[in-house]
Amino acid sequence: MNLRSVDLNLIPIFDAIFTEGNLTRAAERMAMSQPAMSNALARLRRQARDPLFLRTAKGMVPTPRAQRMASDFRQALTLIRNGLQPEDFDFSATQRDFSIAVEDYGEAVITPPFMDWLLKTAPRVQARIWPGRSQTIQDELRNGTVDLAVDYFKLEGRGLQSSLLMTDELVSMVRSDHPLVGDSLSVKQYTTLPHVVLGQKSPMVDRLLSKRGLKRHRALEVPHFISMPLIVKSTDFICTLPRRMAMVFQDHFRLKVLKSPIRFPKIPIYMVWGDAVGADPGHTWLRQSLLQLCRRL
Repeated sequence: MNLRSVDLNLIPIFDAIFTEGNLTRAAERMAMSQPAMSNALARLRRQARDPLFLRTAKGMVPTPRAQRMASDFRQALTLIRNGLQPEDFDFSATQRDFSIAVEDYGEAVITPPFMDWLLKTAPRVQARIWPGRSQTIQDELRNGTVDLAVDYFKLEGRGLQSSLLMTDELVSMVRSDHPLVGDSLSVKQYTTLPHVVLGQKSPMVDRLLSKRGLKRHRALEVPHFISMPLIVKSTDFICTLPRRMAMVFQDHFRLKVLKSPIRFPKIPIYMVWGDAVGADPGHTWLRQSLLQLCRRL
């Protein structure tokens, strides 16, 4: 293809539509009128010979061709920005918008102190929190729609990088006036009390119990750690969850945190990002800042 026949100004417009999923918001992002944005989309479609985005009740949904184009376009834009911007990144003045995908652990433990620090350190930075386990998270990281993910597992694959943020340990939690549990927990209590557990087919806790010939009473399954304390605080249930998350809820809901009678391995917490943003100075600052905060935690 002869690049002279391609309007390269359409690349950031494509990226805006892909990121926002809405023509009006994409036009605002690009400081364009909506008719001008619609005209640019028409030219994009002619150039690509593909509809690229389909209008639905959920917004402008990218076609498979647009999904494939997005990663290359985002990487090209990042390379251009890196080539043109100064070497130094002034975090105190930047107006960057960062999207971070987090699981419930990141939402309860990491996000509050990080956002408090961010507001004081880089007050003009904006952050968007995304659900951590969407089916398309790997593609969103690769094409830069999501800047960073915080997850219990490494998201491995082409175009992805990861680094260990921190580790945590599993503890048990019951309500402070539980009729059967004092200041310690026995193996018998742990295995016979009704548990509220993550709704997984074979979670780590149950696998380790099984190796010791033990089994807990899985009375209730929930999709997230974060709902466990809300159930435990008003029932005789017990739950097992990461210690830092348990401490967040202990004082608010009259709960007590107990050392588990079963020795469980540490839980790793990773941050994951795409190659397209790996060398970006602003993104590098974001990763280093998050890492430093988690070490302080």
